[in-house]
Amino acid sequence: MDDIVKQAMAKWPNVPHCYGWLALDARGHWRMRDERAQALQLPGDKINHPALLGFINRNYLCDERGRWYFQNGPQRVYVSLDAAPFVARTDPAQGFVLHTGEPMTIVDDVWMTETGQLILEGAGKVAAVDDRDLAQCIAELRIDGRAAADDDLVAWLEDSDDRRQLALRQPSRDIPVRHIASALVAERFGFVRQPRPD
Repeated sequence: MDDIVKQAMAKWPNVPHCYGWLALDARGHWRMRDERAQALQLPGDKINHPALLGFINRNYLCDERGRWYFQNGPQRVYVSLDAAPFVARTDPAQGFVLHTGEPMTIVDDVWMTETGQLILEGAGKVAAVDDRDLAQCIAELRIDGRAAADDDLVAWLEDSDDRRQLALRQPSRDIPVRHIASALVAERFGFVRQPRPD
């Protein structure tokens, strides 16, 4: 957290929290959502300003209830999450990189939803893989030790009781992929998609 933010929190400790105005979309873009966007359930405007993006990324935290927020000076701006608290993209040199710019050097577990969305967990972070990078990930999927053909992958997705072992090949090891229902992702990983006031 930035020192200027810590100073503002100490100076103004009782600033009300903000809800609904900031979102993280499934591709890792921060979006500002004004009253109209919130009322119409629109994604909001993509934030493109590099300094603002850096400020948000450095001050992005989670409270004890699994609600993610951006500490904007003395105010917590709670974040609506389309997919997960982090979004990962593939990188040829680093493997996976989070939307915050931080490398995801450790991937301990991998899940796949019924829609084919990959969820990664490692080093205390949960990230949905950006759908634009799914093709690179699919090329690294193995089923029973061999490259997963499209038919194999579709069959595995459609049958959660499929006994064949799906794994994501990584430099250090193949990581088993487990089924997870989209509706259960937030509960499984303990985060709140749409934070609301207490």
